[in-house]
Amino acid sequence: MKASKSAQTMKPATAAKKLGVYLEATPEEFRAAPISRDQLAQWRDNPPAWLQTLRADGPHPRPVVAAKLGVSIAGLARGGVTQALTTAEIEALLAEQPEWLRRERESLIEVRREEKRVREQRAAARAESNREPRTARPPHQPTD
Repeated sequence: MKASKSAQTMKPATAAKKLGVYLEATPEEFRAAPISRDQLAQWRDNPPAWLQTLRADGPHPRPVVAAKLGVSIAGLARGGVTQALTTAEIEALLAEQPEWLRRERESLIEVRREEKRVREQRAAARAESNREPRTARPPHQPTD
């Protein structure tokens, strides 16, 4: 039996993803060693200067770029954006509004509208049915 519990760690790539930053832009010390869950929580609660700068100015990973542009990650690829972008580059794209960006934003809005319609349709169908809602366990049966 162990006397002390060892801290759980994760790869730097996982930690960067959880922090929402581009791994290649992080300091070498960050990329060199595993990150403990405690260290990750500490960075979330009290981010160091390098993390604040990365979050503000970039370069940003694809999910963050896609969210800031209002498109899907696949839409970024279709638009030819395959590299990380800085905040200034994202703002320039938003100001310029190239045709691919307008098209992808409209496409994402339509996809989300359709997903909402399907969810509402399924909810209405469930409400109209006479089935009991599913539960994790069978309902409690009283004993006599």
